[in-house]
Amino acid sequence: MIKTLADWLTEDIFQLTTGTHLADAVNFFIYDTVKILLMLAVIIFVVSIIRSFFPPEKVKKILARKAEFVGNILASLLGIVTPFCSCSAVPVFIGFLEAGVPLGVTLSFLIASPMINEVALVLLWGLFGAKIALIYIGTGLAVAIISGIILGRIPAVEKMVEDYVWELRMGETEIPKLSWRDRFQQASFHTQDILKRVTLYVILGIGVGAVIHGYVPIDFVATYAGRDNPFAVPLAVLIAIPLYSNAAGTIPIVQALMGKGMPLGTVLAFMMAVTAISFPEMVILRKVLKIKLLVIFAAILTVAIIMVGYLFNAIM
Repeated sequence: MIKTLADWLTEDIFQLTTGTHLADAVNFFIYDTVKILLMLAVIIFVVSIIRSFFPPEKVKKILARKAEFVGNILASLLGIVTPFCSCSAVPVFIGFLEAGVPLGVTLSFLIASPMINEVALVLLWGLFGAKIALIYIGTGLAVAIISGIILGRIPAVEKMVEDYVWELRMGETEIPKLSWRDRFQQASFHTQDILKRVTLYVILGIGVGAVIHGYVPIDFVATYAGRDNPFAVPLAVLIAIPLYSNAAGTIPIVQALMGKGMPLGTVLAFMMAVTAISFPEMVILRKVLKIKLLVIFAAILTVAIIMVGYLFNAIM
């Protein structure tokens, strides 16, 4: 039905000739815009219901004083289903440390939460199938767990956190008891709120994807971002650093690049870099991390993401 609508608008309303670059780009834009926004509305509502069972207070209690490794795994898994993004990184960071969550475990959570976006996970599943979706979640978890463990073992790492963080005391907050009616009302509010905040990024992503789909030759992608270019993965990460988007906003670009033949590993590296080590993300984390730890944090993530890209380009 959506495809029929896209074809009708492209051919009958806009009077574009089928098979031309412009017609292909416009058709891609219309089809993906309608499909992805509809999927987002349903997915966000369902995920918001799930999130209502994991308020920040409960997450802190689960992670507090957990042993290394076990805590990193739990933190990374909870990062998938908890409602935190870059904008909430500072209060979450402070709250976790105040509750006794080890610094390395906290960093695993902060890496996993934006990188392994549950909305993007379901969209990937719907657009590309279970295999790619599971690869995305598996590699994201591995990066978050291993990076958190490494960062937590840096000598005197606590001294690399801004001093005011250790002096703050946020206090205990009672975990609210919600009825199913409350959960549905909150889910409805969150769905509207998140759609307002991500729609522009999604549309921009679809626009970029449409241009790639309609105008970028397959030979160009194969030459500069294909398997034969040994620098394609770090180049994709470098391009992603100045960008800012959530994972859902990158999916239309990912779809177009894979359609042109870009290898899965290179695409995964680009997607992870946009959400985990973009410049805006680093600016936000600078409020709680001193420069030295911030540089180490970004360097470890960059190396891990590049390794993921090369690994999957080799085995897929």
